[in-house]
Amino acid sequence: MTRVKICGITNIDDAMAACEAGADALGFNFSEEAKRKDRYIDVSEAKAIARAIPPFVTRVAVVVDPLPERVAELLPFVDCIQLHGDESIDFCNSIASKLVKAFRVSDDFDPATMLSYPVAAYLLDASVPGQRGGTGQTCDWDAASAAVALGKPVILAGGLTPDNVADAVRTVQPYAVDTASGVESEPGKKDHGKLRDFVQRAKSAVLVPG
Repeated sequence: MTRVKICGITNIDDAMAACEAGADALGFNFSEEAKRKDRYIDVSEAKAIARAIPPFVTRVAVVVDPLPERVAELLPFVDCIQLHGDESIDFCNSIASKLVKAFRVSDDFDPATMLSYPVAAYLLDASVPGQRGGTGQTCDWDAASAAVALGKPVILAGGLTPDNVADAVRTVQPYAVDTASGVESEPGKKDHGKLRDFVQRAKSAVLVPG
């Protein structure tokens, strides 16, 4: 069954609604870019939510080019760090088992380049100039399928909504899917009906054997 991450969590009500809907992971966005999209959360609020949500829900910190001290600040209350910047392979080596590395899929994207990064999973998102993620634009599913074929855990992001997530799961067959804007009622606020529909449709999509 495909796992589901709900990203851009900014408040406890949305966090609990996502958990009740069956989400496997919640994303807390600490990047400066997230402030422009009303998806930023400060550390103290994220800590409080992380303590309140049920066990076995993965807590994910979303960051861009973090300093080592920033990572050290976040790791005590999250389960993994999702990197959306130009982080080096050496940086990833230090805490590889707790990292997800995001890649923006452009026309010249080569899935094999992901494998140079020693991380737990790879996230594929749409490539939009000047933006690191959360654009609402659809990722290239053919490229994502090629990445999945390499045999490593791939998280599909980019423009996923309750209307297209089942098709995305059947087409790409990713380890997990990730959405933020696709289940929002307004920037930074989740639509709880869309949350339930997204999780249900992602998890009930029937995978076709390869």
